[in-house]
Amino acid sequence: MARKNRKTDELRKIEIIPDFQGIPSGVTLVSFGSTKVLTSVSTDNFVPPYLRGTGTGWLNAEYSIMPYATIPRNRREREKISGRTQEIQRLIGRSLRCVTDLGAFGEKTVKVDCDVLQADGGNRTAAITGAFTALYIFFKRQQ
Repeated sequence: MARKNRKTDELRKIEIIPDFQGIPSGVTLVSFGSTKVLTSVSTDNFVPPYLRGTGTGWLNAEYSIMPYATIPRNRREREKISGRTQEIQRLIGRSLRCVTDLGAFGEKTVKVDCDVLQADGGNRTAAITGAFTALYIFFKRQQ
């Protein structure tokens, strides 16, 4: 985590750019200092088998660090994700599910993608903040 000339008691600059791509679903770019995370929301017309016929939806989060986000270059996780990535995905999903009415959007799965474009510490918190903002935009547009 680089301090980049910050004082020990100085906070990082936080910037949230909603509608970063200007597409109908929610897309947000979040910067926490030099950390940059792109988050987006989309839906699929299916739910996990245990929710079929209940009228309840689901929310799933995916998290990844782009290869060029770190120095040295990070290897892309292709076939199997690491335990760290899996736990971060779970953290993001649980954080969003606990503030979302899953019954409000019917039997659909809301997918939240969090892609770290530049990693400089605080990736998890930046991803959760961006994901919440993108989810908020997405649901406002559904009304």
